[in-house]
Amino acid sequence: MFVDRAKIEIVSGKGGNGSVSFRREPFVPEGGPDGGDGGKGGDIVIIADKNLRTLMDFKYKKKYEAENGQDGMRKKKFGKNGQDLIIKVPQGTVVIDAATGLVMSDMLEDGQSFIAAKGGKGGKGNVNFKNSVRQAPNFAEAGNFVKERTIILELKMIADVGLVGFPNVGKSSLLAVATSARPKIDNYHFTTIDPNLGVVNIADTSFVMADIAGIIEGAHKGLGLGLKFLKHIERTRVLIHVVDVSGSEGRDPKDDFDKINAELAMYSEDVAEKPMLVAASKIDLTDIDSPDYLEFKEYVESKGYKVFPISAPINYGVKELLNAALEELQKALKNPPKEKKEEYFDFETDDKDPDFKNVYVEKQGNTYVVTGKQLQKIFDSTNFNDFGSLRYLYKYIENRGAIRKMHEMGMEEGDTIKIFNYEFEFYDEY
Repeated sequence: MFVDRAKIEIVSGKGGNGSVSFRREPFVPEGGPDGGDGGKGGDIVIIADKNLRTLMDFKYKKKYEAENGQDGMRKKKFGKNGQDLIIKVPQGTVVIDAATGLVMSDMLEDGQSFIAAKGGKGGKGNVNFKNSVRQAPNFAEAGNFVKERTIILELKMIADVGLVGFPNVGKSSLLAVATSARPKIDNYHFTTIDPNLGVVNIADTSFVMADIAGIIEGAHKGLGLGLKFLKHIERTRVLIHVVDVSGSEGRDPKDDFDKINAELAMYSEDVAEKPMLVAASKIDLTDIDSPDYLEFKEYVESKGYKVFPISAPINYGVKELLNAALEELQKALKNPPKEKKEEYFDFETDDKDPDFKNVYVEKQGNTYVVTGKQLQKIFDSTNFNDFGSLRYLYKYIENRGAIRKMHEMGMEEGDTIKIFNYEFEFYDEY
């Protein structure tokens, strides 16, 4: 099964907690702090692999987690860093942040990689909190949180030449004759439900050709499997529009030609402006001198396109068509289109997280609920048996304006303050 779109959840590793430890050695009755720092959590790294062809693996596994950092240890020993998790995707995969809809990376090159979710930083051990006033800190810093997000993987094939046209017009047959590809071929609609790739070898050069599955009217709106098919055309440099000029399906070739071009234009102006050759397919079922074919040829050429009569099963006209496609491809490579400006995901802003230090207060009945991202980290670092550690927590909440806000909301001495899963009774120390 060819899978070209998947949604997965990625979770980086949490930073290891700093250690609370004191020297315990013979003849050192009052050893100082020696708790080491926690290790960094593992990153989620996405890398493009040219050997992969589908997103099939992501159909069954939906969650990917990196290893957490190890907690710090005594004797100032650092915790081990968590192992990064490498996720391999096919070359040509676009990685999108599901929450914002912004592109995180377009994986065009084999081996291209980026960090999709950074691991949490390790917390500092208590040895870092010793000073002239605090000689024996009985607390350490908790490791930073995991980075958790949902991403969309969307595979867009990378091909030099793309075959487009209605179903059952001979695209698969042309691909099979022109390349070593072996697509399924038969006489019924939607024989090809997935794109097929093959390599065309001409003299001392070659190019990749893709059979883009059949397009129908309304494809640009997603009818049938329209959008699934059309997106694979975006990366092709040259199009070959295959039209059944024999009318064997009971359709008008000129009408077919116009309808497919209209679908391409309504999907994307960039796609509609790609260089295009027209393959007049199944010419063996009519005649190159027939009035119907000559009328079609004149009609298409009047719109500025070159027409090549072909019959793939008997290999008629295929060589001429492929030579012309190579010529157009070489022109396109010399004059690439201007890159489309894309709004990309801002990793710098994401890393800074302006909301990190904010503290929020919500009143639920007679209880004041206090939350915040950095507050969670400080709370996790608090030693509730150590007065200095508790006072640091209180001062942080006070300095962020939360105590004042609770007073404004009507808080009085004896009221309950809830911080995460713990409840405290408020008393004014002044």
